[in-house]
Amino acid sequence: MKIIDLSKTIAYNPQDPWFMRIRVKHFSHQRSKNLIRFFIGLPAKLFPKGFTGWADDKIVSMGVHAATHIDAPWHYGPEVAGQPAKTIDEIPLDWCYGPGIVLDMRHKADLEEITVTDIEQDLVKSGATVAPGTIVLIMTGRDQYIGTREYPQRGTGMSAAATEWLIDKGVKVMGIDQWGFDLPLQHLAKKAKASNDPHLFWQAHLVGLRKEYCHMEQLVNLQALPTHGFKVCVFPLKIKGASAAPARVVAMLEE
Repeated sequence: MKIIDLSKTIAYNPQDPWFMRIRVKHFSHQRSKNLIRFFIGLPAKLFPKGFTGWADDKIVSMGVHAATHIDAPWHYGPEVAGQPAKTIDEIPLDWCYGPGIVLDMRHKADLEEITVTDIEQDLVKSGATVAPGTIVLIMTGRDQYIGTREYPQRGTGMSAAATEWLIDKGVKVMGIDQWGFDLPLQHLAKKAKASNDPHLFWQAHLVGLRKEYCHMEQLVNLQALPTHGFKVCVFPLKIKGASAAPARVVAMLEE
């Protein structure tokens, strides 16, 4: 079996928006010696031969939406179709593992939304099919901008209709390889103000107020996958009451 990593490395990047920056503090092996001697009570003379202490690390600051992650229904709103929305620790794990397909949307221009027609045409081209439990990966190619200031501003994005179409096919989890699932947020805000239209902003996310689903953002490496014939694993950290969680998303291909 071949395993392909579809997740960003969790690391500090000064080009990220200030509210999304990750900070990790690394502690050396040497630092732990005092902890071992004075807190645990092991004299230095009894340290095993060659033992220099243990390394340690601390996540100082990291939002649950800051790296490759999966959004829970709670992120979109407190209710789905009048029922309490699930937080990330309440997501059924069988949603998070299943057959995967890749939709190739690299031809879509920045700020041009992905439509139902786009999806249908790509499925005809690739021969992939969408069935209940399929995990749909949307390849835009915008992961090439990771680490740059452009990353949140570049990309296509799912329309409400396309998102709902996949949900109606039985899809519970879908994901995209750009900063966000919708069109870039600043673009949507400007467009909504210019048109005085309250239905434009965050439209794909807000499908989740009507129909239960999860999506992933900031995937990478989708170009390494075939269009279908593989499994996807998306298990998130089990954070009580959270709206999302980082996930080590991987694809598994039989060789």
